[in-house]
Amino acid sequence: ETEHPEEVVCAMVWKQPKGALTRFKNLKLIFSMGAGVDHVLSDETIPKHIPVCRVVDPQMAFSMSNYILMALLNHHRSWYEFQAAQQNKDWAQFEFVERAVRVGVLGIGHLGRDAANKIHHLGFPVIGYSNSPKETDFPSYSGDQFEDFISQINVLVCTVPYTPKTHGLLNYQLFEKFKEPTYLINVSRGAVQVEKDIVKALNTGLLSGAFLDVFEEEPLPKSSPLWAHPKVKITPHIASLTYPKESTYQVLDCFERLEKGLPLPQQVSREKMY
Repeated sequence: ETEHPEEVVCAMVWKQPKGALTRFKNLKLIFSMGAGVDHVLSDETIPKHIPVCRVVDPQMAFSMSNYILMALLNHHRSWYEFQAAQQNKDWAQFEFVERAVRVGVLGIGHLGRDAANKIHHLGFPVIGYSNSPKETDFPSYSGDQFEDFISQINVLVCTVPYTPKTHGLLNYQLFEKFKEPTYLINVSRGAVQVEKDIVKALNTGLLSGAFLDVFEEEPLPKSSPLWAHPKVKITPHIASLTYPKESTYQVLDCFERLEKGLPLPQQVSREKMY
């Protein structure tokens, strides 16, 4: 809150209510305090000439990649089966302790690429997919090669930004393209997934399991069938958090560059929405 909104030239925001910035008539820069910017770009009250930037934080990528590795390794080593066996005091030595995994990272921007690189360096087969071609240390696909990408994997890690094109992307129609039961890890946005389709795919065997950090509605309603599903693991949107100190430095740097007429490396494209 401020008594002098005309003095505000830069806004640091995260999931602000629509129209919340209209009182700041002299705004020059908007900075999203997370990797996502859909909450800013979907607000029609924000003038399109105001540049929008986002945090690009190495610590955020570190946290996100560690979360993805946790989910992947727990699946790979059958950890949840051993947890259940321990609760039953069952000395269970499963025949296949290590699942053979072939990982596909859907969305290889800053966060997805970091995760894919770390999966690659651990020795797991990993491929990536993005809208446009990327130079990577692992095989990557783009454009109309999506079905080639999806047909090779049995673990899908989703890190795509939310845009109109990715809305509802993780749906039953997509799951039917898998060549074998596939494990889903979603750390992108809740609106990218269709939860009733995830439940259906789990029940029909198209998905072997799901590790979800984001949901269509947050907090996840207590009535959601995801809570009690035996093949689902849930965390409350904590895969990666913004570190205020680092993000503050980035805001100051961006604003100084704006004042000097220099390019803003963290500026997002309104057309692409990332």
